[in-house]
Amino acid sequence: MTAKGNVFVVSAASGTGKTSLTAALAAVNDCVQVAVSHTTRKPREGEINGVHYHFVDTATFEQMIGDGAFIEHAFVHGNYYGTSANEVEKIRNQGTDVILEIDVQGAEQVRRQMPDAVSVFILPPTMDALRQRLLARGTEDEAQLALRLQNARQEFEQASLFDYLVVNDDLPTATQDLMHIVYATRLRQSNNNAALISLMQ
Repeated sequence: MTAKGNVFVVSAASGTGKTSLTAALAAVNDCVQVAVSHTTRKPREGEINGVHYHFVDTATFEQMIGDGAFIEHAFVHGNYYGTSANEVEKIRNQGTDVILEIDVQGAEQVRRQMPDAVSVFILPPTMDALRQRLLARGTEDEAQLALRLQNARQEFEQASLFDYLVVNDDLPTATQDLMHIVYATRLRQSNNNAALISLMQ
């Protein structure tokens, strides 16, 4: 019987690079998969439905909330975001670790429902670096940029609630740091108890 995969919650302020970081980890580790979230925001250039997000309208999202379809959901920056409970369980039942790339509101919901989930908060090296990354995206006007930076400071206040903090100054180094967290979690006693029990029989 295949052991269920672990759940990793990865959160960060917008522009910190969590999407690039989790994608880099999944690319070099076949036993890790990023859950595809649902959102009501419009796709950005190059984003593919079902790959980057499940893009749905507000009515559909609210119906899913009513049906209890989400393990977590939140209203952030004027749009809904949520993670399907069925998708998470499908990945875990294959013995694959699943990454929930979600905001701090969603992370709190997952911590309450899944106390064994491992939470990681990604930090930028400096506030100026974060601002420059947001500017480089070219997806926000000045008002939206100011709002995201203000929200970032509020989100940093929640970082102490997470199990691990990773500074994303250099993508390869941060990816390696995140990979070490995944490997350490797989070696937890609770994940290897079956092997211990078999030796004692």
